[in-house]
Amino acid sequence: MTQPTANRFMATGRRKTAVARVTLEPGSGSIVVNKRPLEDYFPRHDLRQMLQQPLEAVNGMGQFDLHVTVHGGGIAGQAGATRHGLARALEKWNPELRAALKRGGFLTRDSRIKERKKYGQKGARARFQFSKR
Repeated sequence: MTQPTANRFMATGRRKTAVARVTLEPGSGSIVVNKRPLEDYFPRHDLRQMLQQPLEAVNGMGQFDLHVTVHGGGIAGQAGATRHGLARALEKWNPELRAALKRGGFLTRDSRIKERKKYGQKGARARFQFSKR
């Protein structure tokens, strides 16, 4: 792993059970996720668009190179974790962007995770049918 320098900003993003480590540095706009191009790792257009929302909010499209390491969860959770990490890295790069990122809701960690199944029951909330007689 490369060490942080004066022009490299690192942040961690989380969503459900996915964790993304995002490295942001000034560059040409390339995005690499787990050593693969963005289009290969996230084939769905909506996930790629969601991931780039913080850059659009601060008019930073094409100004930064992103190196992302993400694991855990599913593909949608990983995209959300990457978006959260990107927003946190942008805030480290320029603290004045905090208001715009906060307004878009990109700095808030979406903490909704799957609720565990309780013992003796069918599921997390589902109960066996009650019989009065």
